[in-house]
Amino acid sequence: MASLDISQLRNVSSEVIRNAEKTNSRVYNVLGDSKAGNDESFKSIFSAVVENINTTNAYLSDAENEEIKWALGQTENTHDLAIALQKASTTLQYTIAVRDRAMTAYREITQMQI
Repeated sequence: MASLDISQLRNVSSEVIRNAEKTNSRVYNVLGDSKAGNDESFKSIFSAVVENINTTNAYLSDAENEEIKWALGQTENTHDLAIALQKASTTLQYTIAVRDRAMTAYREITQMQI
């Protein structure tokens, strides 16, 4: 059966359709199944962050290896060096941006008054 995108439905009077929208919509249900609980949500976010850091480290290592090869004269291909350096730079900028957003969110949470 084809899946229906009901996230665009607005001003619907049926409570059943509104609940279905909240359950199936990516706007309301960003982390997936809410029955899994907060532990699973945190676990999935944390594993994505760790994977992102590992990818960043791999690209930085690749760039460093390409620099060493070029400096030692083992390769004359500056194209691979430039690509490796750009990949490393882009992933590092992305990782820093994610870290900054996480730190901002943490500061906001710690400043909340209960």
